[in-house]
Amino acid sequence: MSDNNRLLIGESPQIQSVLRAAKIVAATDATVLVQGESGTGKELLAHTIHQHSRRAKQALHIINCAALPEHLVESELFGHRKGAFTSANQDYAGRLRAAHGGTVFLDEIGELPLAVQAKLLRFLESGECQAVGESKPYRVDARLITATNRDLFTMSQSGEFRQDLFYRLNVVPLQLPALRERNADIQPLLQHFTQSLAAQHRLSPPAYSQDTLQALMQYSWPGNVRELRNFCERMVILLSGSRIEPANLPGEFRRQASKPQHENAGLFTLPEEGINLQHMEMNIIRQALSKTQGNRSRAARLLGMSRDTLLYRIKKYAL
Repeated sequence: MSDNNRLLIGESPQIQSVLRAAKIVAATDATVLVQGESGTGKELLAHTIHQHSRRAKQALHIINCAALPEHLVESELFGHRKGAFTSANQDYAGRLRAAHGGTVFLDEIGELPLAVQAKLLRFLESGECQAVGESKPYRVDARLITATNRDLFTMSQSGEFRQDLFYRLNVVPLQLPALRERNADIQPLLQHFTQSLAAQHRLSPPAYSQDTLQALMQYSWPGNVRELRNFCERMVILLSGSRIEPANLPGEFRRQASKPQHENAGLFTLPEEGINLQHMEMNIIRQALSKTQGNRSRAARLLGMSRDTLLYRIKKYAL
């Protein structure tokens, strides 16, 4: 992947706020927990942090915890001695040791087995790792960035994830907004992906009519930026050099556009005597903060607003 494709693109306040925080924390070796829905760009944010860190000249080692065979997770991360288990035909250093001096990005950290979480906690607290079948630990100097689309706090409360590890990972939490929360970035992303993918495939980029752009802006993008990129690649390949109209859009766009407006409307009905809108807003914000145990980023998503907007209203109402 080129450096150009490793960029988090967007000028919206939501994404710029995350990027500013990422570049600040990059100057340190603090552990970072990146949270966000699937497809929001968590790996790209890890690249951003690594590229702005003192470890930038070393490699960023990307490990998808969900892709590791459960019975081999410990060995893959920490290594093993020859003969430690049936298939251990030779010594294996492990991925953490290979990352010495660099940065490790553990994606889908919520999928890590509980037994391995204890060893990861030891690494975070002391820098020590212990290979399977080895009696003495070894030390690794590596910066750790983790990511998840799951609610680790709730998992830690239910016993699905170690509480001590959660709090150790949650030193600097960064919340990536969903694409629907920053739709001002849809058009710049559309242009970027269309141009870069057309060049990659050596095809003429398509053009988008105003009606098509409007339809794309109104679409909810459940797959986030990843879905937008895949959409652009489909249009580049199938409609190279063409002008794309709403009729050319895939079925999911047309189905959403054809839904009656009342399906997307709220369920609240204004009473005849009216309401105190300020009191209602304060009450709803309190409920959102309560539901998310005070996590303002998640509360903002529940309320359908940006984190900055929520922070402004919290300050306004002294909540």
